[in-house]
Amino acid sequence: MLILEESLLNIKNLKVKFESKNEIIKAVDGVSLTVNKGETVGLVGESGSGKSITSLTAMGLNKDGITEGEIEYKNIDLLKLAPNKMREFRGKELAMIFQEPMTALNPVFTIGNQLFEAIKAHNNLSKKEVKKLAVELLSKVGIPRPEEVIKDYPHKLSGGMRQRVLIAIAISCNPNLLIADEPTTALDVTIQAEILDLITDLKDTQNMSMLLITHDLGVVANTCTRVYIMYSGIIVETGTVYEIFNTPKHPYTHGLIKSVPTTEEKETNRLFSIKGKVPSTGEIVQGCPFAPRCDYVMDICRRKMPLLEEISPGHSTRCWLHQEDKNNRGEKNYETTTSQDK
Repeated sequence: MLILEESLLNIKNLKVKFESKNEIIKAVDGVSLTVNKGETVGLVGESGSGKSITSLTAMGLNKDGITEGEIEYKNIDLLKLAPNKMREFRGKELAMIFQEPMTALNPVFTIGNQLFEAIKAHNNLSKKEVKKLAVELLSKVGIPRPEEVIKDYPHKLSGGMRQRVLIAIAISCNPNLLIADEPTTALDVTIQAEILDLITDLKDTQNMSMLLITHDLGVVANTCTRVYIMYSGIIVETGTVYEIFNTPKHPYTHGLIKSVPTTEEKETNRLFSIKGKVPSTGEIVQGCPFAPRCDYVMDICRRKMPLLEEISPGHSTRCWLHQEDKNNRGEKNYETTTSQDK
């Protein structure tokens, strides 16, 4: 894994488990990732892969999980902080945009009350100054008539407007790191583009770093510098956007890229999809969890989990096709297929 001196967030071997009916369910199993100052990093995977649990744990919002590993922010392990100390970090140092604005916003409080609370938590301002800043933030995120909107309740706003309110709350204390968890879920395509442009512009103007959690590779290609591909609670590949899209090494990454529709597709062609489904959370799978869905599966894949190994500077994959004791014939077949599919 590539870790630079200017790293802001450094997650090391994160494991998150939950107790359920006298059994332990693994949701995240040994995830490591880094977000450097000023960059946007993508965390990509299907629903159920553990992306949101990873982000909630980093924010100190996963109260029920049994957690191991380290989550370092500016060399401070957030997992070891007392709850009151973590509250000092949350909002001011790192903030989060949640994927469901209707559930993230409290329906019984006005937009203004919820924005005021976020501002007052980390700023020593008068009531008049808090209201003025709230109006400025709503205006900054593109909400018309902000003086009136602060008096409204969440149900009176559209999905796109509610998401803008969440963004205003997230940036209200000028955080250094912004975690955006599927920020365009349930929004129509045109609104999605507006929200993504808004987040990117705010990141640049306020000099923030961002961890973007999504399953949309198109979003990743346009906004991120590096990418982590997550599957069934583990990282299966990581690299720069160029490496991931042009030289994918893990069959799962390759499948995700092939699943993205393009303008070159013929109307008669069926959209490619990865066969099978993601293992359910807590399901025990021997060997590589992607083996049941993989077209290049070998005997060792079903017996033993491969390590996440670096195959070029900054580009790593967790696949037996690229391990030292790999099956040469399997690698040749995979590389040939990959080049033909581009």
